[in-house]
Amino acid sequence: MREIMDKLAGELKELRRELRVELPREIKTALAMGDLRENAEYHAALERQAFVKARIGQLQERLGDLSAMDLSQLPRDRAALGSRLTLLDLDSDEELAYELVLPEVADLEHGLVSISSPIGRGLVGKKPDDIVEIRVPSGTKRFEVLELRTAHDGS
Repeated sequence: MREIMDKLAGELKELRRELRVELPREIKTALAMGDLRENAEYHAALERQAFVKARIGQLQERLGDLSAMDLSQLPRDRAALGSRLTLLDLDSDEELAYELVLPEVADLEHGLVSISSPIGRGLVGKKPDDIVEIRVPSGTKRFEVLELRTAHDGS
């Protein structure tokens, strides 16, 4: 959780600097070029400024949500944020390992599945020996939960 908050706080710091230092400089330079109606640099800087302001708002809200999150409330007996699951793909007979993570750090190639993705949502609340059917864009996946380690079980 700390690494996610640090990553978001770093992005927030960079965007605030861009909003206070770099964008005003770009806007001032573009204004000096004259006619604003056909000044692409000026319009691009204003669009970027609006985007940066919106992203700063999103980051502040997300950081607030994360700091208010009480990890002790996560279930100890079923899959939730921070859980690591070993699954058997019932169609290919292949074993897979996934960890349920926040969207900011999801990386399917490394087994980090967002809890808000179709697979993540399908796995939340599951226990060992459960059979899970999950609709994904390519069809329906069927898994058996072989093993579960929750965030409370440690690394």
